[in-house]
Parts: sequence; C-alpha cells; structure tokens
Amino acid sequence: MALAPGLSRKLKKVLESRTETPDLLASLKTLSTFYEDNTPHARRNLRSTIEKRALSINLDFLQASSAAQQALDQVEQEVNSLAECCDRIEKALNSCNATTGNIIETTERLKRDLDVNTQRQEIVSCFLRDYQLSNEEINALRDEDLDESFFKALAHVQEIHANCKVLLRTHHQRAGLELMDMMAMYQEGAYERLCRWVQAECRKLGDTENPEVGELLKTAVRCLKERAVLFKYCAEEVANMRHNALFRRFLSALTRGGPGGLPRPIEVHAHDPLRYVGDMLGWLHQALASERELVLGLLDTDVGDTGLTASQFSKSQNGSGKTDSDLTFVLDRIFEGVCRPFKVRVEQVLQSQPSLIISYKLSNTLEFYSYTISDLLGRETALCNTLWVLKEAAQKTYFDILKSRGEKLLRYPPLVAADLSPPTAVRDGVSVLLEIIETHNSTMVPVSRETPDFNLVISALLDPIIQMCEQAAEAHKSKGAGHSSRRRLSSDSGNVSKSSVDAILSNSSSTPSSQSNETPSKIFLINCLCAIQQPLIGHEVAAEYVKNLGSMIDNHLRILVDKEVDTILRRCGLLPKMRHFRSKEVNLPLAEIEDTSPTSLSECLKAFFGFVLGSESSLPEFELLQVPKLRSEACIQVARSLAEAYEQIYQAIMDPENGYPDPKSLARHPPDQIRTILGI
Repeated sequence: MALAPGLSRKLKKVLESRTETPDLLASLKTLSTFYEDNTPHARRNLRSTIEKRALSINLDFLQASSAAQQALDQVEQEVNSLAECCDRIEKALNSCNATTGNIIETTERLKRDLDVNTQRQEIVSCFLRDYQLSNEEINALRDEDLDESFFKALAHVQEIHANCKVLLRTHHQRAGLELMDMMAMYQEGAYERLCRWVQAECRKLGDTENPEVGELLKTAVRCLKERAVLFKYCAEEVANMRHNALFRRFLSALTRGGPGGLPRPIEVHAHDPLRYVGDMLGWLHQALASERELVLGLLDTDVGDTGLTASQFSKSQNGSGKTDSDLTFVLDRIFEGVCRPFKVRVEQVLQSQPSLIISYKLSNTLEFYSYTISDLLGRETALCNTLWVLKEAAQKTYFDILKSRGEKLLRYPPLVAADLSPPTAVRDGVSVLLEIIETHNSTMVPVSRETPDFNLVISALLDPIIQMCEQAAEAHKSKGAGHSSRRRLSSDSGNVSKSSVDAILSNSSSTPSSQSNETPSKIFLINCLCAIQQPLIGHEVAAEYVKNLGSMIDNHLRILVDKEVDTILRRCGLLPKMRHFRSKEVNLPLAEIEDTSPTSLSECLKAFFGFVLGSESSLPEFELLQVPKLRSEACIQVARSLAEAYEQIYQAIMDPENGYPDPKSLARHPPDQIRTILGI
C-alpha cells in the first residue's frame, strides 16, 4: 500500500535528518529541561509550549534590561544638553571672530615685518663682521705694544681685504673699493709697526750667547713673510746682530776660553796642529748647529726638526726655495766674520812645515768638515769656500812634501848592497805609506762625499822610490860593466891550450859582460818592488797599485829569465844557432849550413849537456832573490826555457830533411830526459 505524498516527504525528511549534529543535540537537551511528560496532549501542545517558553525568556530579558534602558535615556538627555551648549558656544565664537578679525590681520602683518627686520639685522651684522673692524681691533693695530690681539686684528684685516675681492664681482663695486682702500691703509700701518717691533726684538738677540725665540716673535716673523722687503730687513738685522756676536764668541774661545777658564782657550794647543785645527773646526760646527737652529726657528717656524740638512730642508717645503735661500743668506752672513781669523790661523799651521802624516791628517779633517758644513750651510757660502780653500792648501802642502822627498831621493840614489837587498829608503817609504793608509781607513767620511782617488797619494810617494831604485840599478849595472871589461882584458892572454868545449865556455863567458851585469840589477829591482808590494797586499785602497807592481815584477822576472837563458845558450854556443832552428831562412838542410853543421853542433851540445848534467852550481839559482816564491819560479822558468830550446834543437836534428847523418849520436838525450834532469 502506498503512503500519502505528504507523509512520505515527512518520513523521508525524518530519515534523512542527522541526529548527531551539535545543534540538534543542544536543542534536544534544552527541550528536556521543560518538556516533562511525554503524553499525547503534551505532544500536541509542544509548539505552544515552546513559544510560551520563548515569551517567558523575552519578558525576563526586558525586566533585566529596564535599568539599562533608563540609564540610556538619561544619557540621551545629557547629550542633548551638551549639543545645546555647543550650539551656544559656536554662536559666541562666531560673534568673537567677527569682532577680532582686524586684530589678527594686524598681528600677522607685524609678524611678517618682524621677520624681515630680523633678517636685515643679521645681514647687517654679517656685513659688519666681514667688512668692518671693531674699535678694539683698530686700537690694537695702532698700539705700539704688540700682543695676541694685534695679530688677530691683522688677520681680520687680511680676511676683510680678501672678502672685498668677492664684493667687487657683484654690483657693489664702489663699496668694495672703498673698503679695500681703508683696509690697505690699516694693513700698511700695521706692517710698518710690526717691522719696527721685530727689528727691535732682533737687536736683543745679539746680546746673549744662546737666545730663546719667543712664540710672539715667531708669529710676527711669520706675518712679515707676506711682505718680502720688510722680511728681508728683519733677516738682515738678525744676520748682523748674530754676525757680531759670533765673531766675539770665536775670538773669546780662541784666547780666553769658556767661563771660569773651562773649556781652556783653543790657542793653548797651538803647538799641536791636529788638535788646534780640530778644536777650531769643532767649535765652528757646534756654533753652526746652534745658529742654524736659532735662525730656522725664527725664519721658518713650520719646521720642527732642525736636524734636517740644507738639501732635505729645501725638499720638505712646498715652494720653500725662498725660505731656503733666506736661511742660507742669514747663516752665510753670520759666519762670514769668522772666516778670516780661522783662515789665518790654519795657514800659519800649514806654513809651520808640519810632517807628512800631520799634513795628510789635516787635509782629511778639513775635507770631512767641508762636506759636513756644506750639507748644513750650502756649498756657495763664505765659510764653505774658506774650508775648501784650506783643504786644497793642506793637500798641496803634503803633496809638496812628497815631491821634495822624491826629488831628494832621486838626487842622491843609494848604492846597491852586496846582497842586492832594498835600501833603507824603500822600507821607510812603505812604512810611511802604511801609516797614511791606516789614517785614510780610519777617517770619518760624510755620506755626500765623493770617493777620492787614493792612487794619487800612493803614486806621489812610491813612484819616486821606484825611480830611485831604477837609477841605483842602472848605476850598479854601469859600474859592473866597467869591472867586466877590465877583467876581460886580463883574461885574454890565458885562453890557450884548452879543449874545444872549454874554449867555447871560456869565450862565451867573456863576451856577455852586459848580460851578466844586468842580472844583479834586475834582481835588485825585483827585491825592491817586492819589498814595496808585500806590505801593501790586503789593503783595498792600494789594490790597483799592487796589481801594477805585480805586472812590473813579472816583467822584470821575465826579462831576467830570458837574459839568463840567453847567457847559458851563448856560453854553450847555441844562441847564434837558435835562429836556424826556430825558422828556416834558406832552403838548405841544416846539416849543410856552417853554423848548424854536425861538428859545430856536437861541440855546442856537449857544452850544453855539461851545464845540464854538471854540478848544482851550473844553472842559476837566483839566491839573491829575497822572495822564495819568485826564486823558485825563476828557476823553473829558466829550466822550462832551456828544455823548450833543446826540444827545438832535438826535433830539428831528428828531422830527416835536415840531413844529419847520425842524429841519435848527436842528440844523445831525448827532451823528456832533459826535463827530468832539470826537475820539470
């Protein structure tokens, strides 16, 4: 059976409803509070019961909110009262605004006028500050006593003068010109007053030995730099005052010494040239340092380190060439007065004929102070020129001493000793040179000094000694030649009834008189040169001269060896024949030439073998050479030269082209055997 459509919809709706939703559960829980009996009547009146329940709740709400409603009504009444009061106030304000409008407009206008006047007052104040001097500043510029206010006023004048240049670029040119004229008048008057005050203060600097420069004077000098002419006047005043003061102090140091006699007067040590000149130079250097510090602090207060040299000082300034020239001018003028008394005293020392060592030390001392003072004072100054002149004079003095010493040695050369040892003058000269070298090595050298050529000193001392030795050797050679010629005349009558070898040896020994006489002279020269060279080895300043001496010794030793070899070959009769063995001049076999024939050559080789294979005294041993190394070297070179000469002869004899019939019987000993015999 089908259900009615309405019932079907309701049933479907009930079935589709969700009973577990929170709203439904809350509604059912609330319903359970007042739905007590589940009867048909109660179910039929469920709607009305719910509506009554809602009505009861609303009535309770109304009763609970009645007090609030009454309070709101009271508030509404008060708000209405306030609105009425505001309306009344508005009406009163409108009435006041209508009556006070004129006053407000007047007040605004006066306020605008006040702002304009305040701005004008500030402009006038700035103008007066930048373009006018106050009465206090004018009085400070005109007052004779200078203080800090004077320099502040002068700085303000310069500032106004600079501001007027800006004013001239505007349309206020007339005012700018008038103000510039006025400031120029104030400025010139102030600078003239400042110059007079600085000159007066500078005059006071000459009254004390070590014056102190006050900050006020430094500031005044710094301001005067703006006026070159006035600054020059003040610099000249300082130079003149310190010039006279330094001159008096120098003479006092020379003659009276310090306060109470300490330190003692410099002239007390006039008998000691080195200390006398050194004390004067030390005093001048100390005075230069103090005077330079004074002048530098006065003329250029921007430089704090007075230890700068003149060149460093000029580089440390921006455009400071003018300041450097002013400093040099003032210091040159200050020290100009002491140049003459100092020069006179040093020249007196040089004219007193000091010794060679003292003259050299004086020259070095003067050269050191010349460089040192030139670094502080400048090269083109009176004191530096005086020092350089005196240095040249001292140098000329000891070169003159060396010259006269050399001329005396050359005028009277000594005789050659029997043992060919160097004369006393050689040892004395070397001893003096060693002392000079020691002085040179211990000399203080400034950084700016150029390295001097010490070879000039060595040459001036040793060259005359070497020439003296050469003259003595030449005289000994000439004297020996005379004795040899007399011996040759006396021995000619005894050269009969001798063997052929003895005849060759005797004839050969009688001919080379000049050869044998030259040997002692060469040995003497070598001994002298070695006596000069040996003590100088190890000294750097004499290294070049030692090298030249070594070349001279090697040259004389080579000549000595060559002469000895020629003497031996001549005594054997081989020397005239050596030219045939060394180079063929004719296209003939050597055996067919008379000088190199087997018979002639056999006799000569027998004599040569006699020298080589004979006693130990046959070959020269150069016993008189005082240097063992040179002695052994000379013997070795003689032996080597003889071996080389024999080897040439041996090769020529063994050469079949030369046509020797029995070469092995002619040259019995091979070259290696000869070298072994000679010990090479």
